[in-house]
Amino acid sequence: MATASVAFKSREDHRKQIELEEARKAGLAPAEVDEDGKEINPHIPQYMSSAPWYLNSEKPSLKHQRKWKSDPNYTKSWYDRGAKIYQAEKYRKGACQNCGAMTHTAKACMDRPRKIGAKYTNKNIAPDEKIESFELDYDGKRDRWNGYDPSTYHRVVDLYEAKEDARKKYLKEQQIKKLEEKNNNQEGDDAASDGEEDDDDLRVDEAKVDESRQMDFAKVEKRVRTTGGGSTGTVRNLRIREDTAKYLLNLDINSAHYDPKTRSMREDPLPDADPNDKFYLGDNQYRNSGQALEFKQMNIHSWEAFDKGQDMHMQAAPSQAELLYKNFKVAKDKLKTHTKDTIMEKYGNASTEDEIPMELLLGQSERQVEYDRAGRIIKGQEVILPKSKYEEDVLANNHTTVWGSWWRDHKWGYRCCQQTIRNSYCTGSAGIEAAEASLDLMKANIARKEACEDSPKKVEEKKMAAWGTDVPEDLELNEEALANALKKEDERKREEKDERKRKYNVKYTNDVTPEEMEAYRMKRVHHEDPMKDFM
Repeated sequence: MATASVAFKSREDHRKQIELEEARKAGLAPAEVDEDGKEINPHIPQYMSSAPWYLNSEKPSLKHQRKWKSDPNYTKSWYDRGAKIYQAEKYRKGACQNCGAMTHTAKACMDRPRKIGAKYTNKNIAPDEKIESFELDYDGKRDRWNGYDPSTYHRVVDLYEAKEDARKKYLKEQQIKKLEEKNNNQEGDDAASDGEEDDDDLRVDEAKVDESRQMDFAKVEKRVRTTGGGSTGTVRNLRIREDTAKYLLNLDINSAHYDPKTRSMREDPLPDADPNDKFYLGDNQYRNSGQALEFKQMNIHSWEAFDKGQDMHMQAAPSQAELLYKNFKVAKDKLKTHTKDTIMEKYGNASTEDEIPMELLLGQSERQVEYDRAGRIIKGQEVILPKSKYEEDVLANNHTTVWGSWWRDHKWGYRCCQQTIRNSYCTGSAGIEAAEASLDLMKANIARKEACEDSPKKVEEKKMAAWGTDVPEDLELNEEALANALKKEDERKREEKDERKRKYNVKYTNDVTPEEMEAYRMKRVHHEDPMKDFM
């Protein structure tokens, strides 16, 4: 598919090429391999995989899609900041009159202007700077991080660590000061009340740390009549950065499933943790509890009432829908109570007569799951989490393994019978032995053929007889008869060239001797001979 040269193909070859591409897309044939031995994706379109004709690509490849022409002058190096080249001791002609460096003039000098320049004092001559020039490409000129030294970031880290150390030191001093004041207080009740107030003050002090960054978190600054028109403003992000994302609460792959598209996690990620310590119990917990459940039931009620012909809509008239839902609940409760009282009057109430035995109250149900010390299930059934939307472990056609459990020569197959044909019937170990036997036979035939090709037989040169058959070994020609036959053949050729010398009476005989046939063969014109025109 990824061929470059477009050669003429017959209709049959074109059909075979299309069938091969379809088989590669379906996985029935091995993928095409490029020059580097890598497999080419058969689903790549032809306009991307086919190389231009001027590249003269003989083998399938995708190199024409990569950047093959690189700029030899491009470099990723950057200026050597602060580097010096040469330190002069005396002022040189053409150097900067202020500092004495040869790499710039006095107008471009970045040193402090001296009262008397180095040209006149010959002292404190500045060293020459290292001047470099680079040829950057389009991206290199616009790279804002080009030349950045990552090792300089430790200054920012040191600054924040110094702030944190200062904050801890300040809090520790305040705590020691409060404890000293508490020890100096002699009254017990006052000391207890003061201690509680001091603890509260410490908590407040911790909360007020870096107050300059937190006090105006809800402040909105607007700017009216801007260049583009309208007003602009910025609002600080109010999300608490200490909150952990719900997909990071439990990193086990068998835990609750998280859907990144809808950002939903239906089940509880930490089912075994203490409910008092958890702040997230899963989306199903919030959907089926509190006002969310009541709102869902109200929506269902409005839909059913609208289908039955009542004029109500949850979004158009929410107050009306809520009032009708409350009336419906009251009427439903009254009907339930009336039905319950009617049944009790007719059949009686067994719950008030005899108490239920403790064995039934504390009885176990099948919903409970029990495990042993090794983690095996003793009673109940564990919740099975689907790992794939496709069917797994489906064995068909007498196979004991699934499709894809065997791989050989760029082909998938079944491991039980080592067949590479999908949906084939399993032949078991007998099929494996038959396949190995046929493979050994094919290898033996190939080796025999190669051995025959390596030692070719000597072909004996056969002389053709006058009548087109092999020359017999006992054939002997008479030299005198052959010379006479050659003379007669020359006369016959001469008569054919000049028709005036042809006689009226033509003699014809069917008896041709071997000497005459040999003379004819020697005198006839060889059209493939390049010297035939000079004979």
